[in-house]
Amino acid sequence: MFQHLQRPAWYALLPLSMLGFFFSNPSLLNKPKPIAVIAYYAGSGQDLDKYKWEQLTHVIFSFCHLRGQRLAVDNPQDSICIRNLVALKKKYRLKVMLSLGGWGGCQPCSGVFASAEGRQEFANSVKDLMQTYGADGIDLDWEYPGIEGYPEHPFLPEDKANFTQLVQALRQTLGKKAILSFAAGGFRSFFEQSIEWSKVMPLVNYVNLMSYDLVSGYSTVTGHHTPLYSNAQQEASADSGIKYLLKLGVPAQKIIIGAAFYARSWGGVENINQGLYQSGKFKSFVPKHSISRTFSAQEGFVFYRDTVAQAPYAYSIQRKEFATFDDSISIKLKTKYAMQQKLGGIMFWQLTDDKPKTGLLQAIWEATKEK
Repeated sequence: MFQHLQRPAWYALLPLSMLGFFFSNPSLLNKPKPIAVIAYYAGSGQDLDKYKWEQLTHVIFSFCHLRGQRLAVDNPQDSICIRNLVALKKKYRLKVMLSLGGWGGCQPCSGVFASAEGRQEFANSVKDLMQTYGADGIDLDWEYPGIEGYPEHPFLPEDKANFTQLVQALRQTLGKKAILSFAAGGFRSFFEQSIEWSKVMPLVNYVNLMSYDLVSGYSTVTGHHTPLYSNAQQEASADSGIKYLLKLGVPAQKIIIGAAFYARSWGGVENINQGLYQSGKFKSFVPKHSISRTFSAQEGFVFYRDTVAQAPYAYSIQRKEFATFDDSISIKLKTKYAMQQKLGGIMFWQLTDDKPKTGLLQAIWEATKEK
């Protein structure tokens, strides 16, 4: 039998000493937990050296789709892209996830996930792909269970319960270590009719709140498409969506606030209230890297900021055109909001829309470092 070695007297006092150290340095006790910074990536994989991957915690390859009842990578180029993303894990502390669907990419979802067989075969295929590529998890971007999304895509009231059973099948099949998340519409009908929150949230790591496109391309009236706060004219906002999720019992640390790395514009907008909340026809989707060129002073654009909604916008009298977007100021405010509210983090659509070195991801990074 081995005899216990005699320990020095200070050994017994070590826990108290450590407590004393922390209590004498309260800033260490109050130091906020790092937030997740999650990028959707819909590029070709040929531009990966452009981006500062050390500024991200997760990247979600967008998108994979259903082939029969199985998740499938669409083509060889996408396969190479996923492998190149996964290769980044050797250098960076990065989690790489696959995703299902996207806007217009989940036409068969309602039918496939209506059966236990379909849900299980899908879960098995996700596990196979994760093992094949070395991915860390799956993001479900079904737009939307139980309510109308992409025009003419099937949806049924039963989708709500079927989504729960899909998540259950995924968690059971993938195990506890796999990262499981889903994209959530930022509007009330989604909150109330698409998800059984009390059953789903214990099984997932994150809900990625799409607090953008709150004024969409189908709208004939302008507004802020990605505001942080509500104002008297527009209830839908990131803050209102997050508060609604919290009221439904969703844990704050599982909520990811959404940001837009693109603008939406409307034409035929009269010069009233700088074009905000006026009639117009949706015109275009403009990536961040093209905003200053597209909405230039030469084209008559003047930039404004709604200090209640904390949302920037632009209007051109010359072109009768209105634009709504996030900028570095609103992105920093969203990041700080996530930290102050102890949310899980911030995500955005999507990385290739950004200015690679001095864009909105850089603004997120700077906000996480500011005191």
